[in-house]
Amino acid sequence: MQIREGGTRRGAASAARSPMSAMMLAMFATMASFYVAGRLWQDAQNRVYLIKELDRRTGQGHSAISVDDTLKVVACRQQAKRLASLEMELAAAKHEGFVGKYTYETNGTNSRKRPLIVIGIMTSFGRKNYRDAVRKSWLPTGSMLKKLEEEKGIVVRFIVGRSVNQGDASDREIDEENRSTKDFMILDDHTESEEESPKKTKSFFANAAESFDAEFYAKVNDDIYINVDTLSAMLKEHWDKPRVYIGCMKSGEVFSESYFRHASGEMLVISKAVAQFISINRSVLRTYAHDDVSVGSWLIGLAVKHVNEAKLCCSSWPSGNYASL
Repeated sequence: MQIREGGTRRGAASAARSPMSAMMLAMFATMASFYVAGRLWQDAQNRVYLIKELDRRTGQGHSAISVDDTLKVVACRQQAKRLASLEMELAAAKHEGFVGKYTYETNGTNSRKRPLIVIGIMTSFGRKNYRDAVRKSWLPTGSMLKKLEEEKGIVVRFIVGRSVNQGDASDREIDEENRSTKDFMILDDHTESEEESPKKTKSFFANAAESFDAEFYAKVNDDIYINVDTLSAMLKEHWDKPRVYIGCMKSGEVFSESYFRHASGEMLVISKAVAQFISINRSVLRTYAHDDVSVGSWLIGLAVKHVNEAKLCCSSWPSGNYASL
């Protein structure tokens, strides 16, 4: 009997504790649910606040664009408009039967003529006889030189630098000759030296691009004679190429193993965009021992059309270094 009574009491106690345990568990679960829900609501509020604050600091939800990015966008839009304008001008010129002459360009109330080409004849001190030979053969002088510029759009200048001793007899002789002929472009930023001819070529293209708004620019030695009419006709064939490099290209099996492709230095022609590139980057463009190699190196990796023009190869010229242009 005692054993039974003890077992009955323990069973009754367990039955009494079971409802209490269930109630406590239910209360704990309810409190936990409220706690989790509260934290989730608080996190959601924090996220809303952070989003609003981010929007406020970056311009009411709009993407922030830096000043540099804005200028790039504006520049691209202006360039696109300019390109569209040039394309229309080119189409109109072709429709009117363009024959390789330069065109009028209006600037406000004044109109001016854009040269077709600027030809730089590389010369130096002590070579007056060569310059006189050029003047007697294909380069007109005086009023006829001006007529060549106005009627055919061909600007020709002898290119020379300054003496290492600026203001000496060599400089004075060039200045005196130029006062008489008015056919020099004197590079005050270049010291005349045979070893510095690549830098002289770079200085010429840079200064010519800044001084003349021409379609093409040519470098030629002072012992080369040119037929300017044939040259104009040749340039007509390349008018539609915005970035072009014309010359007697050194390439093929012999040269490709040692040199990158470049035009022979006796005479070469580049378009306006290429000349402007040289002008803008003159301070970082490296020069080598020869000017023809130097020019070719400047154009590596650029979207420039290399034109191998047989008429500019000395093998096709008659005696006397007369270019068969």
